[in-house]
Amino acid sequence: MPDRQTVLSSTAVTKSFGGNHVLRGVSIDVLETEIVGLVGPNGSGKTTMLNCLSGFLSPDSGSITTLGRDTTSLPAWRISSLGSRRTFQLPAQPMKMTAMEVMLAGADLPVGSSVIRGLLHPRQRRAEEREAINRASELLELLRIAHVRHEVAGRLSGGQQKLLSLGVALMTRPRILLLDEPTAGVNPTLRRELVDQLHLIRELGTTLMIIEHDMQFVADLCDRVYVLDKGEIIADTVPSRLRDNPRVVEAYLGTTTTARRAVEEGAA
Repeated sequence: MPDRQTVLSSTAVTKSFGGNHVLRGVSIDVLETEIVGLVGPNGSGKTTMLNCLSGFLSPDSGSITTLGRDTTSLPAWRISSLGSRRTFQLPAQPMKMTAMEVMLAGADLPVGSSVIRGLLHPRQRRAEEREAINRASELLELLRIAHVRHEVAGRLSGGQQKLLSLGVALMTRPRILLLDEPTAGVNPTLRRELVDQLHLIRELGTTLMIIEHDMQFVADLCDRVYVLDKGEIIADTVPSRLRDNPRVVEAYLGTTTTARRAVEEGAA
């Protein structure tokens, strides 16, 4: 098997808010078609790091490379156009649009987005519309929410809205997908199915980086895990080795019996 290329990396990234140093020299490397977890206690800097990787925040120092290009200072929309998409911990959907309409809003702009181009190229417009509808339907089926395609997004459950936001992010077939707590609000049965669905998405060529608190989900899904604590990477390992790292158990999970059991069960 040929060596896989690094598609996402950071070097010594720092970020502060006032006097609060949230990221302290964070360096990561993600290979193509890897599924990498980013875990750590609340306040460790996970979402801030994801925001820097996706262009919603600019690092104070350090560098970020996405798909071979320096994206340290690029805005989110430019990074998205390169093929790196993300979801958010709290999805914000257009509440009055149906799930299908929300999905279609995530497609690439067709020629019909311009009145003149739409009139000049009617066949291309119709073909692109059919392709977008087919893509949206396939993703809704994949994510097990096809039955709500005609429901108004504002009426969906929290878990269904999380899955819908994942579907929107996948509409343009991104090469990199950054997920912020994809299982929050998703029922346990659907969480187990989501592992298989995300593995399939990886098999179709998408690299995944995921913030997640459910250690069993991380163990079932991820090839490798970065652990953040107080803005620093304290471990880069496979999930099964988390319980063998005293610093991870102490800093991330604490020393309580419940916390230790969580990491042991997740890494078993």
